[in-house]
Amino acid sequence: MGRVALVTGGTRGIGAACSKALKDAGYNVAANYGGNDDAANAFKKETGIPVFKWDVGDFQACEQGVIAVENEVGPVEVLVNNAGISRDAMLQKMSHEQWSEVIRTDLDSVFNMTRQVINGMRERGFGRIVSISSINGQQGMLGLANYCSAKAGMIGFTRTVALEGARKGITANAIAPGYVATELLANVSEKVMEHIVGQIPVGRLGEAEEVARCVVFLAADESAWITGSTLTINGGQLMD
Repeated sequence: MGRVALVTGGTRGIGAACSKALKDAGYNVAANYGGNDDAANAFKKETGIPVFKWDVGDFQACEQGVIAVENEVGPVEVLVNNAGISRDAMLQKMSHEQWSEVIRTDLDSVFNMTRQVINGMRERGFGRIVSISSINGQQGMLGLANYCSAKAGMIGFTRTVALEGARKGITANAIAPGYVATELLANVSEKVMEHIVGQIPVGRLGEAEEVARCVVFLAADESAWITGSTLTINGGQLMD
């Protein structure tokens, strides 16, 4: 039987691609989602992957959610922290609510979820934690003070978890995608999209499946010597 993998925000966009790729690689996958029941049910029907609804920004909801997953699917051995939102505004116009919503969903969730699974991973002597950061966690971006802060914080958190888990067979790594063709870009104007693509040396947006392949790589048993790293996948837009 394959290892158990839990993907937050795992029924749409990059998360859905990660869930599918992990299942294809032999994992027993559980997909968390926050609110879109129709999309989650369609995903479940299409893939056969069980879905679990809870708010990853709520610590107690994460505790109960992981219990539900482990009761139905098994102990979580691979955690993919993918859930995220954006609430864009220039700093002088950004409300405290816009700031807090993004920090809560994009960064607090990484602690909330990792905290629920870390002890079991330590006891079993194995764990893979992969967190989906962003190119904008590696550089600043206009109108994204909340999002950039959350994604940069995710990288710092990853490095600490990597140090703490290294002797227990647990790896923690981040992936920093560039601009990927998902719903997050659906409302971007044609002019702005042309500008974005113009900054990408390979001349196109990324595909969610390309990010998912990186997740499968880092989740593998054979990736045990890779920890504390940030894997950039951005078409050459930012080279670090």
